[in-house]
Amino acid sequence: MLKQKFRPRLLLAGTFTLIAALVAWDLLSDQGAGVDMLHLVIETLVLVIAAGSGLGLLLRDLQQRRKLSELASQIHHARSDSAQWRSRYQETINGLSKGIQSQFIEWQLSAAESDVALLILKGLSLGEIATLRDTSERTVRDQARAVYRKSGMANRASLSAFFLEDLLLPIENERN
Repeated sequence: MLKQKFRPRLLLAGTFTLIAALVAWDLLSDQGAGVDMLHLVIETLVLVIAAGSGLGLLLRDLQQRRKLSELASQIHHARSDSAQWRSRYQETINGLSKGIQSQFIEWQLSAAESDVALLILKGLSLGEIATLRDTSERTVRDQARAVYRKSGMANRASLSAFFLEDLLLPIENERN
């Protein structure tokens, strides 16, 4: 999928390279034929522009591929770290998930509202939630408003704080 995004740029770079090669060949044949100097200068400029454009596009493509490779590596490491953390705290995570779902039931959230609330808690934007749920952003916004209304929360920060506040208590000193 990512390769398809680069194809037009590579095709354009190849086109510029072909133009540069053809102009260079024409320049070589024109030189021996006694062609006017202005004509040679113009063709040389076309050669430089075409070669520079092709090279610039190739370098930009390589730079973008390098950035994507670095990003893929970072995502891989983050997923690995996350998997280790999840396996270490699976029991706690399961308990928290059950507690969150129980609270959603107590607030009488619909299934769609519960999904939206959970994705809000995970930090996704309304646009990202709409994409994931294959619905419009307006629908997600309305569902989020219903979540806030039914829960008595003002916004996503207060919704998150409701569930996280007790989890983030300071650890008591054991100096007794």
